[in-house]
Amino acid sequence: MPIRILLALLCATFVGLAQAAATSPSGAADASRATLPRERVKDLASVAGVRSNQLVGYGLVVGLDGTGDQTSQAPFTVQSIKNMLVRFGVTIPPNVNPQLKNVAAVTVSADLPPFSKPGQTIDVTVASIGNAGSLRGGTLLMAPLRGIDGEVYAIAQGSLIVSGFGVSGKDGSRIALNVPSGGRIPNGATVERTVPSNFASEPYVTLNLNTPDFTTATRLAAGINALLGEGTATPLDAVSVRVAAPVDQGQRIAYVATLENVEIEPGAAPARVIVNSRTGTVVIGSNVRVMPAAVSHGSLSVTITERIDVSQPNAFAEGRTVAAPRSELNVESPPARMFKFEAGVSLDELVQAVNRVGAAPGDLVAILEALKQAGALRAELIVI
Repeated sequence: MPIRILLALLCATFVGLAQAAATSPSGAADASRATLPRERVKDLASVAGVRSNQLVGYGLVVGLDGTGDQTSQAPFTVQSIKNMLVRFGVTIPPNVNPQLKNVAAVTVSADLPPFSKPGQTIDVTVASIGNAGSLRGGTLLMAPLRGIDGEVYAIAQGSLIVSGFGVSGKDGSRIALNVPSGGRIPNGATVERTVPSNFASEPYVTLNLNTPDFTTATRLAAGINALLGEGTATPLDAVSVRVAAPVDQGQRIAYVATLENVEIEPGAAPARVIVNSRTGTVVIGSNVRVMPAAVSHGSLSVTITERIDVSQPNAFAEGRTVAAPRSELNVESPPARMFKFEAGVSLDELVQAVNRVGAAPGDLVAILEALKQAGALRAELIVI
């Protein structure tokens, strides 16, 4: 976008903001402060100690159509094959190095849900760690999945589902759709061990908010006390609320189910302006305010034109034709104008002003950055 057009848009935006602040009704500034909808505790918090656990393992995928690891560059694949065959009683001479194209070494990962019991199945994700071109059509051989403590909690095996594919030619050309070097096995792992839990070992349960907020923690404790009696819940900090609970495990499960369905009004989010520098996305929170400020904006337009002049001698004169470059520089500086922001310009007025003048989100970012530096923007400006 030319500099002149961009600066003109910025000026028009300032005019629109000033008009919006001056002509908006008195109640418009309080529209964004309306009561927030009530939400369930289940959607706002989680029970401490009730969480999933990550599992990881190493395995081999076989049955590939020539798209496996190049064993010359992935020696660990050959080593794994040899170790597996030895366990099955197959002896490979030490001087023999199998060149396998239908085998790939992979990592296997899964999330073990809380309270999973032996015999249940979970989904697993398989990804190549070598130079395999595709895992399509492959089968994962039995691979143990271990937790952070090194214990085996599940066994994975099965046929892979790969959404991508890749095709390559002898000249090095290649066409790929999505990522063919990774896939999933639905219900591909069987749980072999239960993760210990302290869910019923304490005389209380702790609810942890998904988003830390002192107001929400206070309202959560007040909502539980209003339902179950004063002193039942105690806020510990901006995240945790401790709730007295029955010792019997059966009663505790029904008790937590009751807590999850308590509805409260969460605290309003802090005033923030989020700017994504890569995509140009701008998100403005409902509590963003602009304090009184006067803005003077002057536009400076610099135009440089390059051209080539040709110098040619007369027909009867001695000389030769030459090309001479010429540059023309033009500077324009229209008179600057000053605009004034009224106090308490709200999000609705900002959006209406930008839509009225047709300014782009990038213009709004420039305005907000200038207001932040001046101390007139009552919000946290975050660039991600």
